[in-house]
Amino acid sequence: MEMVATLFKKLIQGATRDELIAAGMGGYYANHETCPFLLDSDGVPWESKYTQAKGDPVADLYNDMAAEQKARATYENLIVLTDDPLVKDTLRWLREREIVHFQRFGEGLRLVEEYASKKRYF
Repeated sequence: MEMVATLFKKLIQGATRDELIAAGMGGYYANHETCPFLLDSDGVPWESKYTQAKGDPVADLYNDMAAEQKARATYENLIVLTDDPLVKDTLRWLREREIVHFQRFGEGLRLVEEYASKKRYF
């Protein structure tokens, strides 16, 4: 999140009031200036209620893996929406990071499932 917020701040840095208004960001600027404020694509603020944890390691790891895939897909959509090569490079790096996170969560899931399937001797 922090990298996307920093990218956003750099992209709008130096934009004039009129440019921000023309881009539909007048209200955003009025509330936050150029400071990153986490919103979804419809302008709805991020809330922690969307963070999920069940307490079951298998369920939580599957949830984490799904979140990584959703983030990857979002970065791919953002890549299509920009023509700035430096922005594309940054988004590609972030997308690749999500792929690696997905793989690491998958490895963790495999270890948890192996441990859970072992017979216990007491």
